Amino acid sequence: MNGFFDRQSALPVILSLAVSLVVSFCLTPAVKWLAVKIGAVDVPKDKRRMHDHPIPRLGGLAIFIGFVVAVLAFADVDRQLRGILLGGCIIVAVGIVDDSHPLGAGIKFILQIVAALIAVWHGVLIEMIANPLPFGAQYWDFGIMAVPITVIWIVAVTNSVNLIDGLDGLADGVSTIAALTMLIIALLMGDMEMAVLCAALVGGCIGFIPYNRNPAKIFMGDTGATFLGFVLATVSVTGLFKLYAVISFVVPFIILGFPIFDTVSAFTRRILKGQNPMKADRSHTHHKLIDMGMNQKQAVATLYMVAGVLGLCAVMIVTSGYVKVILSIAALVGTAYTVARIIRYPHEHPKQETPVEEQPDKKED
Repeated sequence: MNGFFDRQSALPVILSLAVSLVVSFCLTPAVKWLAVKIGAVDVPKDKRRMHDHPIPRLGGLAIFIGFVVAVLAFADVDRQLRGILLGGCIIVAVGIVDDSHPLGAGIKFILQIVAALIAVWHGVLIEMIANPLPFGAQYWDFGIMAVPITVIWIVAVTNSVNLIDGLDGLADGVSTIAALTMLIIALLMGDMEMAVLCAALVGGCIGFIPYNRNPAKIFMGDTGATFLGFVLATVSVTGLFKLYAVISFVVPFIILGFPIFDTVSAFTRRILKGQNPMKADRSHTHHKLIDMGMNQKQAVATLYMVAGVLGLCAVMIVTSGYVKVILSIAALVGTAYTVARIIRYPHEHPKQETPVEEQPDKKED
């Protein structure tokens, strides 16, 4: 925990967050203009969409650029990080094309596997985890199975974040909370390299939030949602899964608990109904909250609280003593604040901004 209190070593973390935030915030208007120019615009034409007028996509490009600038400036670019950046570039390139000219699910899935394999080739690998069972060896060494297990994890988390991107600010905010949780754990563990990466991701997400919160002026699109999922997945492998302790198995699943649960439950329902599990529908958690009578702000605030509580639980697992007391108080205050916001907003959908010029239809998952 010494790294947490070392001001000198923490400076790159602070600068990484600040630079990523500023770059993301300043570039988003330019990315919005670009999205309209190339036709990367979401036109609502089915019941799954929560907006009622065309809105530019591609906002994730600003998050990506902010992240990369901060990482190259303040992180030690080793072999693993090169793999993450190269894989991230593929994910973003696929997202840009998909946001402007929709690609088939199969093509995107294959390219996501390629991006994951690039990261794995550069050493981003879940080689072993602590045995969660009360019997047997202390650790499970995956051996040759480490490659497919890591690829499945990366691709699954990448798509999980993408699938919750259905309300203004939801995927961005949940990703911010997940990255912030990883940042805190990295600082507590003295892992400053992981902290710089997480700080860059937090900054990029925060810089984009003013444009993406309800009523959204721009969506992050697949460009942003899949990139955030990819980075969260790969950073968790290089950081959390490398601790070789009980938390190496539990913490990543807790931090990413909401998107993982939402994806698993949605896929399970579709399979039980005999439907294609990859076919989009209104079976996600945020859709159910809307159907219960919440407006977008209430639904997003509720899911922020869920992600925040999970994040606090993850941090509390790796801490002890007075830190747990502080976190418990923070959890109570955060819950009270969120409930107050939910009660404050009336049960009606907020008025959207003036429509932009209509562009060809785009899907939304």
